[in-house]
Amino acid sequence: MIKVLVADNHPIVRIGLETALKKNDIVEIIGNVSTTSELFSVLSSKQPDVVLLEMDIPEVNGITALRKLKRDYGNVKVLIYSGKPEDVYALSTLRAGASGYVSKTAPIETLTGAIEKVAEGGMFITNELAQRLAFDESTNKPRKLFRKLSTREVEVLKLLSAGKRNKQVAEELNLNEKTVSTYKARLMRKLNVDNMVDMLQQAKALELY
Repeated sequence: MIKVLVADNHPIVRIGLETALKKNDIVEIIGNVSTTSELFSVLSSKQPDVVLLEMDIPEVNGITALRKLKRDYGNVKVLIYSGKPEDVYALSTLRAGASGYVSKTAPIETLTGAIEKVAEGGMFITNELAQRLAFDESTNKPRKLFRKLSTREVEVLKLLSAGKRNKQVAEELNLNEKTVSTYKARLMRKLNVDNMVDMLQQAKALELY
């Protein structure tokens, strides 16, 4: 049995996953948590094979939580399970240490298959995403631009899009304000904009908020 810990802030998702996954003889849900503090508290006493992690779990930015998890619990595989657009976020989370990315719109069979694959040491992305990454889509320019961003740039853009000021972004990501300003300049250059309003419009097009 593959031991899975569910980390998601929506009770109905946690209940639904536990109900759906317990119907097979492959996955055992050993617990579920709704915040990052709960997640790391459980990890200090339990050792799941796979953590099913929602990008927007409260308290700590999802990518930051992923980095910490991989640093402190390197043997635990992380599968991102999120409603956020796959072609926007999958690459950033894989770069940060995730073993796969599954959309919440995917069938339960896809999720089960992904859990099996990452538990065995593999990496999971959908065929559709693999094709999109293999071929540039000239009709989808915002997402093509987005794929040029580093994981840290994605984090900064997401926090700025949430209305946070440079100081708040710096505190959350453990950076100094000057570094955040540097990231903002890079973001504007990579997204082909020259002001914050246009940059946030790009973020909106990318469904960051």
